Amino acid sequence: MSFLRTTLRQSSRGIRQFHSTPARFIAVGDAIPAVELKEDSPGNVVDIASEVAGLKKAVIVGVPAAFSPACSATHVPGYIAHKDIKSTPTYVIAVNDPFVMKAWKESIPGAKESGIRFLADGTGDFAKKMGMTFEKSVGIFGNLRNKRYAVVVENGKVSKVFEEG
Repeated sequence: MSFLRTTLRQSSRGIRQFHSTPARFIAVGDAIPAVELKEDSPGNVVDIASEVAGLKKAVIVGVPAAFSPACSATHVPGYIAHKDIKSTPTYVIAVNDPFVMKAWKESIPGAKESGIRFLADGTGDFAKKMGMTFEKSVGIFGNLRNKRYAVVVENGKVSKVFEEG
């Protein structure tokens, strides 16, 4: 799908793997986990599962951090520039607070106008439930973060999973 960056590859984890930890990897056919995220402020709660459940198509983009150089310079701008961005609800999610996500959205040219929504996963709960945590992030960012990934949701179910490899 040309809508997704070439730095992401389709996940080969269609078959569940056994782990000693309770990690659950999102897979084709799954519903998005019901997790409350924040948009722009702590009082603006967004249940991402409810948001995408009634949509014909949506894209959820996970990023390691707001204001990270690669995500700010090329990753998110690549989505903003896509011809179908206004007709495909798109959500950028990072393990950051809602104020940081709002400031990041406002700092990227065209982000507000694109309709992309920037959501904060302050506790990392969504990243954990998606099985998309970046294990080495604690040493880099000080806490657990998202991998860089994209999930296409069609009619409330995951239809494609792409993750940076």
